[in-house]
Amino acid sequence: MLTLDASIQSDDRASERPHAIVIGSGFGGLAAAIRLGARGYRVSVLERLAEPGGRARVHRQDGFTFDAGPTIVTAPFLFEELWRLCGRSMAEDVALVPMLPFYRIRFEDGASFDYSGDPEAMRAEVARFSPEDVAGYERFMARSAEICRIGFEELGHVPFGSVRDMLRIAPDLLRLGGHRSVYDVVARYIRDERLRTIFSFHPLLIGGSPFRASAIYCLIAHLERRWGVHFAMGGTGRLVDGLVGLIRGQGGSLRCGADVAEIVVEAGTATGVRLAGGETIRADIVVSNADSAFTYDRLVPKEARRRWTTRRLRASSSSMGLFVWYFGTRRKYPGLAHHTILMGPRYRGLIDDIFRRKKLAEDFSLYLHRPTATDPLLAPPGCDAFYVLSPVPNLDGGQDWARLAEPYRQAIETALEASVLPGLREAIVTSRVTTPQDFADDFLSFRGSGFGLEPVLTQSAWFRPHNASEDVANLYLVGGGTHPGAGLPGVLSSARVLDKVVPDARVFA
Repeated sequence: MLTLDASIQSDDRASERPHAIVIGSGFGGLAAAIRLGARGYRVSVLERLAEPGGRARVHRQDGFTFDAGPTIVTAPFLFEELWRLCGRSMAEDVALVPMLPFYRIRFEDGASFDYSGDPEAMRAEVARFSPEDVAGYERFMARSAEICRIGFEELGHVPFGSVRDMLRIAPDLLRLGGHRSVYDVVARYIRDERLRTIFSFHPLLIGGSPFRASAIYCLIAHLERRWGVHFAMGGTGRLVDGLVGLIRGQGGSLRCGADVAEIVVEAGTATGVRLAGGETIRADIVVSNADSAFTYDRLVPKEARRRWTTRRLRASSSSMGLFVWYFGTRRKYPGLAHHTILMGPRYRGLIDDIFRRKKLAEDFSLYLHRPTATDPLLAPPGCDAFYVLSPVPNLDGGQDWARLAEPYRQAIETALEASVLPGLREAIVTSRVTTPQDFADDFLSFRGSGFGLEPVLTQSAWFRPHNASEDVANLYLVGGGTHPGAGLPGVLSSARVLDKVVPDARVFA
C-alpha cells in the first residue's frame, strides 16, 4: 500500500478541508487530484492495483523496464501546467526529449516514410512517394491546423453539459467535415493510397477506425507538428512518479490496493465510496477515473442511473482491443527507430475485421516501440527493450485469449523476424503479453477495449458521458471515456474541464 507519511495525513488543517475522492490513478485521475488540490480540496486517490499509473503502469522484469501503456507525450504543456499549479517546474522531475522522426512507417514491400514535424522534410517525404500530392498534403495540413484550433485549443477543455453546447458548435462541425470520417477527409486532398494510409491512421492511436472516426480527429496531425512528439527519459512511468510527488506535496494521499466496489449515492448525490472490504469513505465530491462505462454499469447504484443505463451502454460501440507483447533481447538493433509502424498487406480490410466483423485476422499491422533507442538504461547493457502493439477486436469478438495469446504472439514474432528484427527468436531473453482480457481484468475496461467508447461523432462531446455526471450530483468523470476522449492530451484535458464544473472548495467549507 502506498500512502503519505503520517505527519502529512494527520495535519489538522488538511483534515478541515473539503474532501475529494478520486477513483483510479491513471493520468486523468492524477491530473484531477492535482487540480483539485490546487483549488483547496483534501484529495484521496484510491487505486485498486498494487501501483499507481493505471494503463500507464510499469513492468519491470529481468532487468528490463517496460512502459505498459502510453509511450509518447504530445502537447507537453498540459503536463507542465500541472507542475506550475504546484509552484514547480516539470524539468526538475522529468526530462522530455523530442523524437526525430516521430514515427518510421514501413510498408509490406519495405518502403518507409519518416513522419516528423519538420515541414520541409515532410514535403520531401510526400514528394518521394507521390510528387503530385505535395500540394494536396499542404492543404490537408492547413485544414488540420484549423480543426486543431477549434476542436482542441478552443473546445478540448470546455464541458459539454447541455445539448445547447453541441448546437452552438454544429456549424463549425459541419464546416470542418466533422460528419465525415478521417479517411474521407484525407482522401479529398491526397490520391496516393499509401499516403492516405499515412495521414489517416492517427485515430488508431486513440482506439478509433480511420473509416469511422469523426474528421475532428484530423486535428492530431497538426497537434503533433505544433507541439512535437516526446519521450520521457526513464519511461512514461517517470511522469507517473512525478505526478504522485506533486499530490504528496499538496498534502493529498494515494492508497493502492483500494478496490472501490460502489459509489455511495444519497438523495441523488455522491457522498463517498464503499470499498470491496466493506469500508466506507465519506467525501464531498467523487471523481471517477475508472472506465466510464464501468463507472455507470458497476459503481453507480442502479436506482441512481437515468441516462447511462446498462441497456444504453450495451447499445454503445467500444474502441478496439489491444494485444501487447513486451520483450527484451540480448542484442541491440541499432538501425531501428524509436517508433516504427509496420503496415500489413491490408488497410481497410483489416480495420473492418477489427471494428465491424470483430474477427481476429491472420494478418496485422503493428506499432513497434524501441525505447532503448533513446534511453539505453531501460535494458541491461548490450540489450534492447521492445513493446509491440497489435490492434485486435475487443471482447465482443468472443476470442478466447487464454488459448490464442501464445499462437498470436508467435505469429507476430515470425513477422518481426522476417522484416525488421532478424534473429529475434534466438535473441529474446524476457517476454510477457497483455490481451483484451487483461484489460477487462486489470483495468475493468468495458468489453476489454483499449480506449473506452469508440471515438465516433455520435459518441463525442455532448454525446459522450459528461465530465459532470448527468445522473448523480457531485460525481465527476475524467479519463479517455469522457469528454474530450482518449490519448494523453484528451485525458489531461478531461481533468482541465473539472476547473469549470467542480465548485470551489469553499462551497463545502
